[in-house]
Amino acid sequence: MPQRHSKNNNDLAFFTYDEKRKLGYGTQKERLGKDSIKPFDACCLCLKPFIDPMSCQKGHVFCKECILECLLAQKKDIQRKLAAHAAQQKQEKEEEEERLILEKARELDAFDQQNHGALPQYNDKNHSRDKNGFHGANSVKVTSFEEEALRTMKAFWLPSATPEAPVKVDTPSNSTVCPEGKEKLKLKTLFPIYFTEDESEQKKSNLDKTYICPSCKVTLTNTLSLVAVSSCGHVFCKKCADRFMAVDKVCLVCDKPCRERNLVTLEKGGTGFAGHGDHLEATDFKHLGSGSGLGLVRPAAKT
Repeated sequence: MPQRHSKNNNDLAFFTYDEKRKLGYGTQKERLGKDSIKPFDACCLCLKPFIDPMSCQKGHVFCKECILECLLAQKKDIQRKLAAHAAQQKQEKEEEEERLILEKARELDAFDQQNHGALPQYNDKNHSRDKNGFHGANSVKVTSFEEEALRTMKAFWLPSATPEAPVKVDTPSNSTVCPEGKEKLKLKTLFPIYFTEDESEQKKSNLDKTYICPSCKVTLTNTLSLVAVSSCGHVFCKKCADRFMAVDKVCLVCDKPCRERNLVTLEKGGTGFAGHGDHLEATDFKHLGSGSGLGLVRPAAKT
């Protein structure tokens, strides 16, 4: 006989609080771990530790090979779209010329029939022919031709007989975009960035490089905001950049002059389960819990 405890009392007609908690009932929150967030030293395209990193003016970091290949693919796609758009315009122009030629031929045919006795009567501006409106020697031939056409016409509701809608190709944009920020991006706006490696730790292999701020010697991680100088490419922590470089207007490593507009904040995170600067907490509402097999999962209501 089970004990009279809330965790063991399973003969009730309703779920107890402990049973609901075990089934996952209600809103569940879980903070995303380190594996769900892109590290700061990873490329936004290949998600691997970057090689010859380059950054855009918005702070998105890419491998040099990855971003060049992406921009080249975008240019090829733009050329393909431009060629398709030019072909469509050419086809539309030819169709318009053909329509004008047919309209002119119809006018000449109507004029010829009017002068030779077979006078067609049109009941609207679209020149739709009336079945009983033909007079002269050709009226019997035309009527029989129309009846034969109606008899042999395919069923328009069948998929094989339905007309195909023309695909309109809009005018494509000539500018390439950043694959991460979706803003316009040109090759000349990219600049290489240089991280300072921590040479004091000799135990780590080349695959596990550790980077430090060249000013305060603090190890760079995802918890720090990083700033790159677009004029020379050196990377500092945001605290040192705001305290020294924004005041002295010079790089702390190479003494190259820099302005405030040259300080680019590097983006981190994203390209995973979390976006750039978004909340790192996943929330789901489970009606009966996924463990029971009867659960209906829906996103929790935003508050």
